[in-house]
Amino acid sequence: MEDYKAPRSVTVVVPVINRELTIQPLLESLQKLDYDRNKVEVIVVDGNSTDKTQDIVKKYPVKLVVEKRKGLNRARNKGIKCGKGEIVAFTDSDCVVPSNWVTKIVENFKDPRVSCVGGSAKALDTDFVSQYADNSVVRLMPFFTKREELEKVKPFFRHPAGCNMAFRRKVAEDVGYFDENIKYGFDEVEFADRVCKAGYKMVLDPDVVVWHKHRSSLKDFLKQNFQYGKGSGLVLKRNRLNDAVSKWTLLSIIGFISWLLIVGSTAFLTLTSPSSLFFWMLFGFTGLPMLLLAAVYGYRALKNRKFSRIVVYPFIDLFRVLSFCCGQACQVFKGTQKQKTQTTN
Repeated sequence: MEDYKAPRSVTVVVPVINRELTIQPLLESLQKLDYDRNKVEVIVVDGNSTDKTQDIVKKYPVKLVVEKRKGLNRARNKGIKCGKGEIVAFTDSDCVVPSNWVTKIVENFKDPRVSCVGGSAKALDTDFVSQYADNSVVRLMPFFTKREELEKVKPFFRHPAGCNMAFRRKVAEDVGYFDENIKYGFDEVEFADRVCKAGYKMVLDPDVVVWHKHRSSLKDFLKQNFQYGKGSGLVLKRNRLNDAVSKWTLLSIIGFISWLLIVGSTAFLTLTSPSSLFFWMLFGFTGLPMLLLAAVYGYRALKNRKFSRIVVYPFIDLFRVLSFCCGQACQVFKGTQKQKTQTTN
């Protein structure tokens, strides 16, 4: 362990485009950090916004950088290269950070073996969809209950979220920056996977928290999950099973297609065969999982008294999984079709 007597310098990077409605609360929260202000620089990388985002940013003592090329990862990489801090921290323009956010991040880097830190993301609002995102069986964003030191990313959100992660600057120089060809999601997981494979240690710390403004409508929420699915499919196409996300994606697509084939065939046999066996098989692959989910939410309702979730949440879970898997399949199929067309031509 190293004994850091002087505070580490930190660069906070905020990618943004057309976020005039959410950027001000974030900037206000960043002005209230309890960390040494001489050791923190905030860089807002704007993707050439057409609204009043840039005007709002200019009112604060932060550095505004305009990146005319589109893409979240282009903005992230631009912020890394423009910054000077030893530690680079990321949050999003629709987040609010607590005053101890940077302090809690830096505490983890006192261990020289740690080069990547991820924290939790909680709902900023109390609307129904935001609360579902935080209280579903599988949360929308990572939420940690205990501190973990890991040597590789693992499924079920044992990895950082792009709106609340940090790493040593030298890591980007060693493993390469964010992949600018990956869009829609899972780009930060792919980056964290490369960091771990290079021999660096990753920490997931429940004390490193941000509040995130989730989607407030069910339509937008399902669309977001569809986009996340496209992101994981894109990682599979680019990395071809060479990273954790690609392997998870392949297993997910195989499982999804298998489920569709089983449900489709058993539904057909249920309608055409006099045997009740196929009905119960169909129920086992559709109704039974829903009942199990309802039982989980029912158990939780004994504590939180949210009994309406027992009925509603399982159906949202179903549509959410379908949206995500359809996004994966669409992205992979799109790539396959393009390759076939190129081969034919």
